[in-house]
Amino acid sequence: MSPNVIGALLMMASMACFTINDAFIKATDGALPLSQLLFLRGVLATTFIAVLAMTRGGVRARLPASDWLLIALRSSAEVGAAYFFITALLNMPLANVTAILQVLPLTVTLGAALFFKEAIGWRRMVAILVGFSGMLLIVRPGTDGFTVYSVYALAAGGCVTARDLSTRRMSKAVPSLLVTLLASLTVLLASGLVSLTIEWAPVTPQLAGLLLGSSLFIVGGYFFSVQVMRAGDVSFIAPFRYTGLIWALALGWFVFGDWPVPMTLLGAGIIVATGLFTLYRERRLLRS
Repeated sequence: MSPNVIGALLMMASMACFTINDAFIKATDGALPLSQLLFLRGVLATTFIAVLAMTRGGVRARLPASDWLLIALRSSAEVGAAYFFITALLNMPLANVTAILQVLPLTVTLGAALFFKEAIGWRRMVAILVGFSGMLLIVRPGTDGFTVYSVYALAAGGCVTARDLSTRRMSKAVPSLLVTLLASLTVLLASGLVSLTIEWAPVTPQLAGLLLGSSLFIVGGYFFSVQVMRAGDVSFIAPFRYTGLIWALALGWFVFGDWPVPMTLLGAGIIVATGLFTLYRERRLLRS
């Protein structure tokens, strides 16, 4: 197989793992306090990531202070993303939350223009505005379909945008697995501190199994996403990140019996289309 095909398969595997992880978390159905859930999953996931990083030599690096500052900013954004995303996930259909987060390529492009003064051109700006209109079709503010948890999903998107923008400013000397390990460790420590202030719920064998499954698949998602960076043309591979929405639709229907209303599907389609157009324009500009 060509490097591009391998990269596309790795990207699809990564998206599948991340979405299955989300399904495991959603299946806990709020039986555990959020900080306890994040802490227990964090213990397992951080251990797996640490082993993976050490076996691949990805934890040793002599980095400048600017990179360490960006790593700290990225890890803090990861804490916010985890809190807002899982809160939304436990209270909204899986596909709806996933669809809202598909706007990320657009928000990252817009953020890069606002904070890093990167040129985006009128075509991509129009695509971003149209994509945001698709997001409004999913959230539907001012209607009966709107809930406060839609705001949590949007806040999660803001945190992930900050996380990705921080990553873009890091030097190439920063090992990907080191960044992932420190982010996971930060979420673990933050949730651990908060969990000290609450009463823990009992962990049944079923909940333990769900947490273990979640940890294994989130590590799988990180592993495949790291491999993606080493395979093929990123501009070819990037569109396959949208396969996560297909997984979310399938799991939401088969596991939880949820299927989005037509307005949500329309909004998701608009977001994906504008995201693909933005990626296409970036590819054209890089080649010109």
